Amino acid sequence: MPQDLLPPIVMVFAASDPSGGAGLQADIMTLSSMGCHPLSVVTALTVQDSAGVEDVLAIDADWVADQARALLEDMSVSAFKVGMVGSVENIAAIAEIISDYPDIPLVLDPVLSSGRGDELASEDMISALRELLLPQTTLLTPNSIEARRLALDESNDEDDPGLAECARRLVGAGAEYVLITGTHEHTPQVVNSLYGENGLVRADAWERLPGSYHGSGCTLASAIAANLANGLEIAEAVRDAQDYTWQALENGFRPGMGQYLPDRFFWAREPEPGEDA
Repeated sequence: MPQDLLPPIVMVFAASDPSGGAGLQADIMTLSSMGCHPLSVVTALTVQDSAGVEDVLAIDADWVADQARALLEDMSVSAFKVGMVGSVENIAAIAEIISDYPDIPLVLDPVLSSGRGDELASEDMISALRELLLPQTTLLTPNSIEARRLALDESNDEDDPGLAECARRLVGAGAEYVLITGTHEHTPQVVNSLYGENGLVRADAWERLPGSYHGSGCTLASAIAANLANGLEIAEAVRDAQDYTWQALENGFRPGMGQYLPDRFFWAREPEPGEDA
């Protein structure tokens, strides 16, 4: 196949989720669904199901680096996506690797806790994310809780600086753009807001779906990475990825006793009798 007909390649750094709801498995399915070829670098192994995370085993940082270097010496990638990193050492290894590819967009999904609230990032890891990865990030995709934690100014006693101020601080820390998702806000609709160096770029409101979902953030961040790899500009990439993610959630299913999982291949399912084909 001619090189110009190959699918765009996206490298993902993330933890394995054996439930298939989030993590590397979610990234692989999303990227594949959107026409990309995913390269998967394992940062951690987890014990988890659709309800929550029971344990995390971080992969040795040298192994993380070796996985990525072997692939990057063999193939050209069009985008990077970073999810759960596992350790401070892994953050440093990933940051060093990505620094060698400054022209390739990086989507950073700061996975600080599970949907159930299980802590997945220490304060040292949050500091390392700010210092080492944010300055290299094209788009940061925190939910509102993560945005507040990442933007916390310990010298200031304010309880809630507001999401626009959080975005301003995170852009000031080095992220080119910040997309703050509003799932955890008490609003009739879910409002996702994209910010850049000049403030708000766009805000999109979506119907708030019932239930809770495992892997929605991974799906959105990977969908944006796929769109960037396919050549879309940031605002269009963000808008189209939200539409894809909302449809994956709307068609979500509950295979276990915990949260719903997004159906990343909703477009491939046969329509129900009576539905439009």
